[in-house]
Amino acid sequence: MAANEGSTYPNHSGKYAFNALFEPEENIAYVRSEGQLDGFAPPEGIVICYQRQVLEHSRQSEKFGEADPAPSFRGIYTLPSTSHRIGVLGGFGFGSPVASLLMEDFIALGTTKFISIGTAGALQQTSRVGDIVLCERAIRDEGVSHHYLAPGKFAEPSPHLTHILGTELASRGIECTTGCAWTIDTPYRETIEEIHQYQQEGVACVDMEAAALFSVASCRSVHVASAFVISDLLSGEVWQPHMRHEKTGIGLRILYDAAVSALLTRG
Repeated sequence: MAANEGSTYPNHSGKYAFNALFEPEENIAYVRSEGQLDGFAPPEGIVICYQRQVLEHSRQSEKFGEADPAPSFRGIYTLPSTSHRIGVLGGFGFGSPVASLLMEDFIALGTTKFISIGTAGALQQTSRVGDIVLCERAIRDEGVSHHYLAPGKFAEPSPHLTHILGTELASRGIECTTGCAWTIDTPYRETIEEIHQYQQEGVACVDMEAAALFSVASCRSVHVASAFVISDLLSGEVWQPHMRHEKTGIGLRILYDAAVSALLTRG
């Protein structure tokens, strides 16, 4: 018998509907008992970011000076310009498992709005480095989402928060593509066959977090949106990386500014 014959993922079919041994609130209670949350007030909204240059732009925008702003729980810091209503969470690396774990902790603390911003690889030949993609749904080709939701191909963000972010970008004169992302855990296994298939389906780009965050938010009844800057091209015969391109950096700064404003919007 083939090793994968009859297998499911997760291995225990239907586990998304089962009760967990412990919940994020219990972890927060433990952390609080250890004194790690003394004096910490969770923000109402959080910008989740992955590139160091976003944190540098945030620090400069807030005039924190040469030193990093003092972080608190999980490395988050809140923005004085927003009366500390908005926090910025980054510097933890990439990928669905860590991003979703952090999101869970802050949901348990009381944060209800999240916007994830980062880079993505373009799948369509019309895309260019620096283009901005507002994510309307994501293909669940990572592991996290399947522990939260019933089997399915897509996970979807908050329509309301996505609309607010799109409106904020438009108000700044920023053109963006609204499209689907392919979320995968392992970029070194983005196969040519998959790329061709998703190109034919009209999928805009590939990322590493969106589907997981959308699934967690759906399960926990909070709001999340996501947008990307195209930093590399996968639509041709060879991979073309441009992560350090000036247009990539400009796009990330635009997304950060728009995300902060969107999270401040009431309603």
